[in-house]
Amino acid sequence: MSDLPKPQSFCMEVERGVATIILDRPERLNALTFAVYRELAETFERLHDVPSVRAIVLTGRGRAFCSGGDVEDIIAELFDRDSEQLLAFTRMTGRLIQAIREVPVPVIGAISGVAVGAGAVMAAACDLRIAAKDARFGFIFPRVGLSGADMGASYLLPRIVGLGNASQLLYFGDIIDVDTAASMGFVNAVVETGEEALREAQSWALRLAKGPRFAHSVTKTMLEQEDTMRLAEAIEAEAKAQAVCMEHPDFRTAHDAYNAKEKPLYQGAEVCLDPIDSEA
Repeated sequence: MSDLPKPQSFCMEVERGVATIILDRPERLNALTFAVYRELAETFERLHDVPSVRAIVLTGRGRAFCSGGDVEDIIAELFDRDSEQLLAFTRMTGRLIQAIREVPVPVIGAISGVAVGAGAVMAAACDLRIAAKDARFGFIFPRVGLSGADMGASYLLPRIVGLGNASQLLYFGDIIDVDTAASMGFVNAVVETGEEALREAQSWALRLAKGPRFAHSVTKTMLEQEDTMRLAEAIEAEAKAQAVCMEHPDFRTAHDAYNAKEKPLYQGAEVCLDPIDSEA
């Protein structure tokens, strides 16, 4: 796997087709610096072209998922920037969210502790979210005099929790507990601890990694594109997408495995095999 990124400002581990990206500034509640923003975006962009990575888990080390932009490294410096420099910064932060959404494999957030500001938007950018009972979420931009429309939050949130809930979160900037987040549909599963959240996220990711990577990438693309389509356009787009999937070798693989009463081994899924697991 020599083509894998080797990040310096956070950790990344790859096992059996699953890349686990771990924000690694626990003493700062995994607050993002300029360097972390940039390298995270670059890493997700590079993983686009790494076929051995078939699913991604995003998490944070220690007591938090991510507490947003680092007050010392980022916020204080922004006051000395002119309008052009401020726009360059906000575009850089948005680049990270776009990279998470455009990587052609499922991304699962394993969230414990605080996920606020940019951390909350990163959680929203994940395809699925598993949260510990101590998880707290907050799109806190109004608390610092900024718009709730940051890094794509006003695009992502209504699609996850509906317009009413999204408006409440983005206008007030309140921090909500995991039960409230679950009731809004923001998280897919709630577990007891951060360790359990990571284990469950990696289990889900491995299940997805063993599946048809090409078809999953099509699903992710269509979920992203169909939101603005009319029904007839969406049906036609899905017809074309599914026809392409039917030409992919994975379609035949699934059919043959079904007839043989075996588990399918999809194209490239060899990386997911456990040498001691004969069932794969």
